[in-house]
Amino acid sequence: MRSRSWGGERSGQALANLALLLGRILIAAIFVPSGFGKLTHIDHFAHVLVGRGVPAPHALAIIGACVEFFGSLAIVFGFLTRYAALLMAAFTLVAALIAHRFWAAAGAAEAAQYTQFMKNMAILGGFLFLFVAGPGRYSIGRGGR
Repeated sequence: MRSRSWGGERSGQALANLALLLGRILIAAIFVPSGFGKLTHIDHFAHVLVGRGVPAPHALAIIGACVEFFGSLAIVFGFLTRYAALLMAAFTLVAALIAHRFWAAAGAAEAAQYTQFMKNMAILGGFLFLFVAGPGRYSIGRGGR
């Protein structure tokens, strides 16, 4: 006896493709404006990195801002999605390690930074799922699938 999914296999696949599109848009929604802001205020971003003790802050500010903005756009549009998802996962991990050092904070700041750090880990997990699943049908690029 053959098992049937609700709505049939075709509608299940259509729903999966729609979920992948919505997931790509939602996971990138935080990164597109943030990356654009960093690109348009690169000196401020570099200054923030100086305060965090990051070496070569201006060069890394340019690299980080480009990765965040263009990587998240690639995710939204489904262009080289698997590569972009790995790149964004690495970016998210590095950003969490630089910006959300809960282990160096105390009291309420420690709790807040821990929450932000774990949020980044959840987003990183989403990028890893996207790496495995690929972009779905509603994407502009077939590469990286």
